[in-house]
Amino acid sequence: MNATRDDDALNWAGDDDPTLSSGGSGRAKLEPTELPEGWTIPQVSADVPRETAPSPAKTEADPAEPESAALGSVALVGIGILSGMYLLYTIGWFIGVARIEQPISGPVAEFMFSLGAWLAVAAPLVWFGVTFWLTTSRPRARLIWLLIGVIVLAPWPFVIGSGAGS
Repeated sequence: MNATRDDDALNWAGDDDPTLSSGGSGRAKLEPTELPEGWTIPQVSADVPRETAPSPAKTEADPAEPESAALGSVALVGIGILSGMYLLYTIGWFIGVARIEQPISGPVAEFMFSLGAWLAVAAPLVWFGVTFWLTTSRPRARLIWLLIGVIVLAPWPFVIGSGAGS
């Protein structure tokens, strides 16, 4: 610890090196047009176009970039919340289907009932996956279809409490 300076934490060891100071005589200063010894400027052929100034399309898009980044963050949070709702819907359908008593006696009817019950449990996950798969290039359509699924796929047997028995 250096007793002469109060801001020791803001300095690195070797900061007092005279070759690092801007006015010191440690290194030779280069003029802006000079290159260090052994360096060369590559020759550019006439066939290769040089990019001089940014195009107007690039400069106009720059102010919209923070806006699109903010919209991307909001969409990411919204999709995260909706994915959590779909997971809860799957759990709700599972619990709701498990509560339902089966008054069906035929083997075909019993099979169809259990198939429908498992499809009801899988429906929120399938809706979420298919929505993501089909709307990869359209984020607004993705959010709209996910919101429609939240309304359509609500686990009503769990919400109402039907089939719980007496």
